Amino acid sequence: MMPIARQLGTERVELYTEPYARAAATGKAAEVLDRYARSRDVELGVNAHHDLNVQNLGTFLKSAERLDEVSIGHALIADALELRIAEATRRYLTASQS
Repeated sequence: MMPIARQLGTERVELYTEPYARAAATGKAAEVLDRYARSRDVELGVNAHHDLNVQNLGTFLKSAERLDEVSIGHALIADALELRIAEATRRYLTASQS
């Protein structure tokens, strides 16, 4: 779909990552990660969202490699309610760099 999107003049696409998050929660992330890895082969801006959190973010970022934006706002705020914003932010930064 991404090559077609590029031909139509699209500048940016968003990856629907819920299938990855569901697979990651059951220890089967490797089974679905290849579909996201292909995002780096298309000359488009790439965003990701849906169910990415501190537990699954690092692995996803390594696989997709090239992302312009990752929407983690809901997960970050949910974690901040428990951990406070500074600690939640620290954990997300650590996950994104691992």
